[in-house]
Amino acid sequence: MTNKKLFAGRKIVIATMHKKEHVIAPLLEQQLGVTTVVADGLNTDKFGTFTREIKRIDDQLETARKKAYAAMELTKTDLAIASEGSFSPHPSVPFIQSSLELVLFIDKKHGLEIKGHHRASETNMNGEYATNIAEVINFATKHNFPETGIILRFGENIRFGIYKNILTLEELSYQAKKMFSYPFVKKIFIETDMRAHKNPIRMKAIEKATIDLLKNIQSVCPECKTPGFVAVDFEKGLPCSLCKIPTDLPIYDIYHCEKCGFSTQKPVTKYGDLADPKYCGHCNP
Repeated sequence: MTNKKLFAGRKIVIATMHKKEHVIAPLLEQQLGVTTVVADGLNTDKFGTFTREIKRIDDQLETARKKAYAAMELTKTDLAIASEGSFSPHPSVPFIQSSLELVLFIDKKHGLEIKGHHRASETNMNGEYATNIAEVINFATKHNFPETGIILRFGENIRFGIYKNILTLEELSYQAKKMFSYPFVKKIFIETDMRAHKNPIRMKAIEKATIDLLKNIQSVCPECKTPGFVAVDFEKGLPCSLCKIPTDLPIYDIYHCEKCGFSTQKPVTKYGDLADPKYCGHCNP
């Protein structure tokens, strides 16, 4: 079961309404030989919005899965790709905000579901209150507007009166001035637009997650040759180079095939044969 035979010549739908096909489609077409289409009319906002009008009720993976199946239903295809992003504190770097992009590939015909990820500490997710036009312009300029979109709202958690898709500083100033003119409005909330087509940093992260996905597609099970043979867990215990006590760093990655159930271990090499003492709970408590 080779990837070329599985995917070449097939049509794959990209579940997006925010132009993610600009970075996803060229990679898929080049490496898988597929023809990409976009699900025109698909409203991915119904699964949750970064602007918080609609709350995301499912986790990141399930949200991407629902997008993919909705796109396949709409276009009557059996091959789809969808992405979903999230923002949270970095799991291993304290006090640093990070983004996690998930790209999900679903092949209904062969019963495959393969994921790609990219986590980055580089994110421009930010927002603050402004009390005058100068503060609004300063925030926008600092965050590379208009290349990065800017959103205005009456309050951080207010879900009405949200102004987005602003294209120029003149338009931004006009809209902010209009908002300040309302009775009792002393401040407004300004934030970066985290929708992919309004955020080049996020779009680049989606591209990197797609590259990771394609790497995982190329990894096939040694037993049944099914794509998507990836690490699903790890075994910790890499010894400290100073005291030789096992640390929490991984010593093996555990690979598993969802299709036939075959599993195996592969040594983790990126930390070397021994762990730096800074990772050791005994030497660096």
